[in-house]
Amino acid sequence: MKTITVTSALFLLAIPLSAQWFDWRTPGVPRTADGKPNLKAPTPRTSDGKPDLSGIWQPEVTAYRFDVIQDLKEESIFRPEAEALFLKRVRDFRRDDPVTNCLPGGPSEMVNGTYRLIQTPTLVAILHEGGMGRYRQVHMDGRKLPKDPNPTWTGYSIGHWEGDTLLMESAGYNDRTWLDRAGHPHSESLRVTERFLRPDFGRIQYQITYDDPETLDKPLTLSLTAHWAGDTDMLENVCNESDRDKSHMIAAQNEGINLSQATLQKYVGRYEYASGSRTVAAFMGMTQKVTLNNGLLYLNALPMIPQSETKFESTGSYAEFRLDANGKVKQLVLGQTEGDTFYDPKP
Repeated sequence: MKTITVTSALFLLAIPLSAQWFDWRTPGVPRTADGKPNLKAPTPRTSDGKPDLSGIWQPEVTAYRFDVIQDLKEESIFRPEAEALFLKRVRDFRRDDPVTNCLPGGPSEMVNGTYRLIQTPTLVAILHEGGMGRYRQVHMDGRKLPKDPNPTWTGYSIGHWEGDTLLMESAGYNDRTWLDRAGHPHSESLRVTERFLRPDFGRIQYQITYDDPETLDKPLTLSLTAHWAGDTDMLENVCNESDRDKSHMIAAQNEGINLSQATLQKYVGRYEYASGSRTVAAFMGMTQKVTLNNGLLYLNALPMIPQSETKFESTGSYAEFRLDANGKVKQLVLGQTEGDTFYDPKP
């Protein structure tokens, strides 16, 4: 069996923290009696009556940053060729992940890190802290998407208001980015629709829909909440990796080892968080579902590649099943560089 030297730190690369400016209070912010931002205050509006989305926003931590598919039953939404490419990327441990190779993350950046919205009547700009200084321009001046655009990393975006909801449409992506960090692909035919609704001062309800007839049988929609990040600012974020030397990222492609169906079957079940790193649990989820499908074990919707009879590699973490004296699973351990998280089996 070939070995691997990659760690989950690569998977979490480019998820930066915002800079905290002590003794600095963002001006123009509604505050409670104790001086804290009043996140439940009414939605601020611009001079023309539109909701003002300007500010720094932090998407809630969800497993979507790992995998756009959370239920294995939904994996069939991908066409066979796209699914085969996804599994190949899993088996080579995402060595061509554009983000870990200092390339743009594409449309997935909106669910993966802090960003600043700058809103004007004719243009909305999005500055990505997790995008290594990259930005997007969303044209609000009535223009149409180009019919035959030259493919780019971040595409071309236009927008308009539908009541209090800002709707953005994007096209013209190249096919070198991924829909997620797990490795789901898209083609140059990808079209992305995004909706932003600010129900109060402290939240944006965000929805993104991927529509790609070359890789998807039907559109795929994700929804999450972004939270206002006040009294803070964004840091410069520079990726300094070299694409000429990946030896520190992965030693060799690893197809894993073969385990019997009986061995894999005993790991199937539901596991709930018991103790350990809450940081890891926040990324991976408080509940884990392990299933067996076509001879491959899955952690929720993520394939698990066996490294030994009890240890597996999976997107975002390693996994270990700890057994009792009778060979039954007594604990599932998920680990990242931030620590180990322990899950107990449940009926």
